[in-house]
Amino acid sequence: MRYYTRKDTLFIRGPFSAASTGPCGGLCPVSTVVLYSPGETHVPHGDPCREITRQVSREGLPVDFFGLVAGNDIRRLCIVQYDYTTVFIQASAGVDDQPDQVAIIAYSGEGLAENALLQMIVTVTSAKAMALINMGLPVSSTTDDHVMVASEGESRHKEAGLQSEAGWRVYESILFGLPHALHKEDRGNGPALYVYSRLGGGHFVLWRPGECPYYPCHFPGQRCDYCYCPFYPCKDETLGQWVNGSNGGTVWNCSRCTLLHSPEQADYLRSHPEASLGEMKKNEQNRVKKQDLF
Repeated sequence: MRYYTRKDTLFIRGPFSAASTGPCGGLCPVSTVVLYSPGETHVPHGDPCREITRQVSREGLPVDFFGLVAGNDIRRLCIVQYDYTTVFIQASAGVDDQPDQVAIIAYSGEGLAENALLQMIVTVTSAKAMALINMGLPVSSTTDDHVMVASEGESRHKEAGLQSEAGWRVYESILFGLPHALHKEDRGNGPALYVYSRLGGGHFVLWRPGECPYYPCHFPGQRCDYCYCPFYPCKDETLGQWVNGSNGGTVWNCSRCTLLHSPEQADYLRSHPEASLGEMKKNEQNRVKKQDLF
């Protein structure tokens, strides 16, 4: 999965199995998931599919997509990462800070069976309701409230309810993330990224490169834009290896990989978000050769 923003649009790319309740939705494989947030220019009674198709075509992407329109600034987007799941929450508040629109995209880096994709929609809706209850707000929904679920890989998870591994991660992410999406905070100029950390006990933390206590973890002057690598798990044994996990099984460990930490590589991937791992490795080899020449 790879995600990036272009002005007022979030693009999430990958070979997805997906389900969506949105106007440009359904249940089928797609290569792109889109959240279009034109802010105050949003016309609720317009044709959302036409607007989203325009954004996808402008980006030069294929038109096999699911899309949502959320009338809020894309910079207010809240992203919550919990292991292999990532939740994107776009929420706008109306009178008395009550939500007047909530759009949620839940992603699993481990494959969900078709029934699990549909169960995850129920899980997301339940989490949204509980988050509102915890904030003392009425549990309400509008015709603009929608959910999208996407996963990659073979169907490892047959269930995605609250008792399931994937469902619980998404549920907890929404309980944490929805209040932060509704209430404006000092997050800088872009979407806020929260990640689940087990250091000092399990909790979500706002990730800011300049405030990382481990900087520099690789070398002075490194860039940390992609500390949470979009290629993970790449399974490329020249960059990482499988190790025994603390909860049993194996996990992909790439703590020694510096592929995306050079300023040149970070800038390249930002400018070319569709770049493959092989392309990034070739660029790195060329960069090292140039350094050796001087």
